[in-house]
Amino acid sequence: MLGENHDLFHEFPEYRDRIAEMKAADPGFAALYDEYHAVNGEVERIELQIETPSDLYTETLKKRRLHLKDEVYAILRKTRTLDRA
Repeated sequence: MLGENHDLFHEFPEYRDRIAEMKAADPGFAALYDEYHAVNGEVERIELQIETPSDLYTETLKKRRLHLKDEVYAILRKTRTLDRA
């Protein structure tokens, strides 16, 4: 939605430290983080009407952002579970 911050640190505040740690230590996670933020930035530009692509393209980007967010969350939960073991 317009005006909402979808930065991963805002999406998962309880994982703020873990995101920073994994971004620095895990190149695969860092690549996923970077891709998420690239897609999110494009969605934000569209929502601000800086870019005006088709609705289909916009919806495809939003779905990609959601998929990436789900991947990040799954990794964060898995690593949290491993830390407790």
